[in-house]
Amino acid sequence: MSEEINGYLTAVSDTARAVLAGNFVGAYAAGSLALDAFQPGRSDVDIALLCRDPLSDAVKRELIARLRHSALPCPARGLELVVYTEAVARSGTREPGFELELNDGPAMDFRQTLRPADRPAADGAFWYGLDRSILHQSGRALAGPPAAEAFADLSAQDVRSLLIDSLHWWMALPTPANDDPAAGADDAVLGACRALVRCRDGIWLSKIDAGRHLISTGYQPTEVIEQSIAARSGEPSPSGPQSRAFQRGVLEEISA
Repeated sequence: MSEEINGYLTAVSDTARAVLAGNFVGAYAAGSLALDAFQPGRSDVDIALLCRDPLSDAVKRELIARLRHSALPCPARGLELVVYTEAVARSGTREPGFELELNDGPAMDFRQTLRPADRPAADGAFWYGLDRSILHQSGRALAGPPAAEAFADLSAQDVRSLLIDSLHWWMALPTPANDDPAAGADDAVLGACRALVRCRDGIWLSKIDAGRHLISTGYQPTEVIEQSIAARSGEPSPSGPQSRAFQRGVLEEISA
């Protein structure tokens, strides 16, 4: 990981500690940073913060103001920040349960959500429980106790249910019906690979590593996975119909 990204992670953690003061518990690198899959120019910086007690709206807004891209420039596509209370993180709940969500960056629209009820239902509620499961396994502590202690894993049943929700969400996104490469199809295919590996083997891998793992086991259609991995390096993505067919196959196995 570059010094620039490491410096940014430290700056976010230090800023959160300054704003939250005695309410600060910890800061954790999540997502691709946790799974050793960060791609400069493509990946977001995913960070989870923990606080002891629920935050007032005034503190939430101060945290947003101090961590916005305009105040603390993000050296990646954008920052995806979520704040949880210590109790929610350790509960193993499948519910979103966050105190605050902030998205902002040079290639990301600004978005703030002060409570779960404010999040549009169409955007999906499955992200948070799955993210905390990844944090439990692989989170990188920037400050505070180890991630495996700070974040409880979800039950296997809840993980499977949320992964099914995520596949339905991905499959509901519009995609061209022709055979041309479809924007985002590689993400959809590799996301389905990661979901299947988690259900089969009980571990979280990065999307690309999950795709490679399924190829090594002989999972079909191999060609769609290989094409999706190649698309991460600039090659054409699979088509919409290819992506849909692959996701349906994964969904059928996970739902069985």
